[in-house]
Amino acid sequence: MDKQDYIAVFDSGVGGVSVLRELRRLMPGENYYYFGDSANAPYGLKTTEQVRELTLAAAEKLFSKGVKCLVVACNTATAAAIETLRSAYPQRIIVGIEPALKLAADRHPHGTIGIMATDVTLREKKLAQLLERYSQDCNVIRLPSPGVVEMVESGKADSPEAIALMQAELEPYASTLDALVLGCTHYPFMKNAIRAVVGDGVELLDGGEGTAKETQRRLKDADLLNDQQIGTLVVENSSEQQQKIDLTYSLLNQK
Repeated sequence: MDKQDYIAVFDSGVGGVSVLRELRRLMPGENYYYFGDSANAPYGLKTTEQVRELTLAAAEKLFSKGVKCLVVACNTATAAAIETLRSAYPQRIIVGIEPALKLAADRHPHGTIGIMATDVTLREKKLAQLLERYSQDCNVIRLPSPGVVEMVESGKADSPEAIALMQAELEPYASTLDALVLGCTHYPFMKNAIRAVVGDGVELLDGGEGTAKETQRRLKDADLLNDQQIGTLVVENSSEQQQKIDLTYSLLNQK
C-alpha cells in the first residue's frame, strides 16, 4: 500500500456521500474512490445474508482497485457484515460506521433519544449491544424508517413528499425527543424535512464525523496519510443511470 492509494468509500447507494463529505473536509489531500450500489438498494429491506454477500462483493471489487483503506459508509452493511469483512481481510484497514448513540447519551443524560435506522440495523446484535450499554441512563426509542432511503435515492430529500413521510414517522414522538440519532447515512440528507417535523429543539446526530476521525487515526497509525494539498475523486455506481452519478455530485456539493 502507498500513501497515494485511494480511500474507498462504500454505500448501498448515494447515502455514503454524507460520510465522504466529512472525510474530504478532514482530509482534503486524500484520493477517494466512491462506490454506491444503487442497483441493489435499499439494503435495509434485505436479509442479513444478502447484505453480507453484497458487501463482500463490493469489498473485493474495491480492493482490486488498489485502495489503502475501506470505509463502509453504510450503517446496514456495517451492522450485517463488518465482522465478516475484517475476518476476510485481516491485513486491511476497514472502518465501519456506527449510530451516534454514545454521543447522544453523553449530551442528553436521562433524556429521550430516538434512533432512526433500517430494519437490518435495528435487528443486528451490533446495535443491540449499543442499546444495552446506553439505554441504562436514557430512554431510547427505536424508529424504523421505511421509505427514507428510496426518497434520497430518487433525489427528493427536500421535497414536500419527504416532509409528509417524516410527519408520518416522527410526529408522534416529536414533542418527547431530546435528540434524534440518524442511523443511516442517507438520513442526513433528510435533515430539512426532519427538522420541519421535530423543530429546532431536538438535536440531530449522525456518525459521519466520528467515522472520518477514526479513518484519519487509523491511517496515521499506519503512516499512510497523504500529504498532498488537493486529492482526487472517482465516483462509480452499480446502477447504469447517469442520474445516480449526477445525484452523488449534487449531494457532495450541497451546502
